[in-house]
Amino acid sequence: MRLRALLAAAVLTITTAPAALAAPGIAHGSDVPPGQYGFVAKLAMTKIPRPDGSTYSSYCTAALIAPSWLITTGHCFHDANRNRVSGKVPYPTTATLGMVDEGQESGIARKATEVVQSPQNDVALLHLDSPVTTIAPLATSHATPQVGQQLTLAGWGSLTSTNPTPATHMQQGTVAIANITPTTLGVRGAAPDITTSACTYDSGAPYFKDGELVSLEATGPGCPHAGIETTSRTDVLTQWIKKTTT
Repeated sequence: MRLRALLAAAVLTITTAPAALAAPGIAHGSDVPPGQYGFVAKLAMTKIPRPDGSTYSSYCTAALIAPSWLITTGHCFHDANRNRVSGKVPYPTTATLGMVDEGQESGIARKATEVVQSPQNDVALLHLDSPVTTIAPLATSHATPQVGQQLTLAGWGSLTSTNPTPATHMQQGTVAIANITPTTLGVRGAAPDITTSACTYDSGAPYFKDGELVSLEATGPGCPHAGIETTSRTDVLTQWIKKTTT
């Protein structure tokens, strides 16, 4: 009985550090061409709890890094008090991949079943109810990022922080690394404009270079903006990612 109780308690692990606010789609970006970035997933979440007992719906972005696993921002999965959680997914979450235009494509849909929070930064791994076998996962870079390095951002977030709604066509943009900490990268817009920036519902969107994941969208100013966006490094998580997903 004691072992069963311990296993039950382990199903839902609460991270006591408060979750970051959702990142303010890609503003001043451009449409992703057909057939590109199939590994980018749009996450639709429903019945997310509030402290008063009510619920709401929201969105995040993620990337396929193994046939049965997505990587996204940790604060997309939390309890009613916005503490990040691990274990059974805390509310219904559908991931849709393999599309760039919702008006023209249906994509590949999967249900999320489990979330595993990173022990180091605002990153989580999301287990799917069945593998995605027709899309190549995004590899994770082992290289240390460098200031000035340019990265591609792709996501399903809003185009503006004013009355935001998720994009119906995946957006992309180019940013440059402005600063580096042990767990984060600060990035600035580079193209199509210096105000190209992540926006509401882009939380978890991948920043990548040469087909390898470098970081994930975490938080930043209201969009569009020419300031610094905070992203979560993934090169420092490669061993944890490998251990969790294999």
